[in-house]
Amino acid sequence: MSTWSQLEAERAFTRMARSRRRATVASRLRRGRRLCSLAVFDEHARAAARGGVRDIPLDEIKGTTEPNRAAQFDHLFRPTKLTRCRWLSVWLANHRGAALPPISVVPVGDGYAIRDGHHRVSVAKALGTPTIRAVVA
Repeated sequence: MSTWSQLEAERAFTRMARSRRRATVASRLRRGRRLCSLAVFDEHARAAARGGVRDIPLDEIKGTTEPNRAAQFDHLFRPTKLTRCRWLSVWLANHRGAALPPISVVPVGDGYAIRDGHHRVSVAKALGTPTIRAVVA
């Protein structure tokens, strides 16, 4: 792994985390409201959809089925500092061209909730990728 790749990953994470912190401060200054956190959906209360593996638009991912992940990412999948190590490893794996497994999602309303793959989604959004490979349950 090159030093340049590591620096790129660090810069990308810092940019995403800083953006989240700024948004949090701005939302508190505006009438004390909190930043929109990642929505948590009940995995069993889901819409009917055709399952399988396919590419889905990142913009259609509306939340998570994991309550603990809702605290680690905001509604735009910007990470907290606590996720730094894992986030950087996913970024670097992506940069090396490693075959990352598809994320796992369940359909909810007009979008999807993530079961597994929160860091992969956050990195994909940081890279500006429009879609991501997903197993739709």
